[in-house]
This record gives sequence, structure tokens and C-alpha cells, in this order.
Amino acid sequence: MKRSPPAFILGFFILTLDQASKHLMLDQLEFGRTVEVIPGFFSLTLISNTGAAWGMFRDHGFWLTILAFAALVFLFLARRHFTHAGWMPGIALGLLLGGITGNLVDRMIYGHVVDFLSFYLGTFQWPAFNVADSAICTGVGLYFLDSMKRGNSPASS
Repeated sequence: MKRSPPAFILGFFILTLDQASKHLMLDQLEFGRTVEVIPGFFSLTLISNTGAAWGMFRDHGFWLTILAFAALVFLFLARRHFTHAGWMPGIALGLLLGGITGNLVDRMIYGHVVDFLSFYLGTFQWPAFNVADSAICTGVGLYFLDSMKRGNSPASS
């Protein structure tokens, strides 16, 4: 339990960074307008996402909100598993808490998630995302890496 505060501090930092970046984009851009930052590679495009990652489950905001609350409750209850297993799971916990909360705040305030980071190469375009999405993906990745390192992956069971 003594390692939980750093995870919660990281989560709060991610939440703050996510919400601040979204507010900046909402103030500076119009939905659907693109500002090219690195030609041929990166732009800022304000998108309203009513689904989950990559727009899956579009227009199921109520259920995605319930799922986000459930995930936060689960992570809070399981926090000892994350914070007593070393530094990597603790960082993963903080990233997950901050990212999930950031997108949950969007759903509760706007009814959708605000995405704006758009990467592309030629005709290939990665779906737009935000700081919270990055934190969630990084947190899941760190958790899986740590699980494999410790031999706790499903493949070793």
C-alpha cells in the first residue's frame, strides 16, 4: 500500500495533462478542421469519438461509461497487485487510472471523447487519439511486459 500514492500522483498528472490538452484543442480548433504540423506525417484534427479505441462500439457511450467506471473500481481494488510487484506495474496503474479517468470525464461532460492527435504516412492514417488513449495503451503494454518478465503471462501458466 505504501507505493499507491505515486501511482495516484501519476494518474492525476496524466488526467491533468489529458484534460488541459483537450481544452487547448477545443479552444484552438474546430471539429473536423486539420492543422498540419509535420507535413506527410502528423496533424492536429479535432474529432468527436462516441466509441472506444479506433471508433469501435460507436454510439454506445452509456455502456462505455459503465465499463470505464467498472475498470476504475477494479483497478482501485487491485492496486496492491500493481504497487507491490515493482516499479513497472505501479507506473502501469498510474497510466491506466489517469487515461481511463480522462476519457471518462469527456464522456460525462461532452457525451463523447475528444481526439486530436493524427498520424499518417502517405495514404495510411492511424485513427486519431489523445493523451488518455496513449496512457492507457502504454499502461497495458507495461503491465504485459512486466507479466512476461516475471513469468506470469498466460502462456507460461
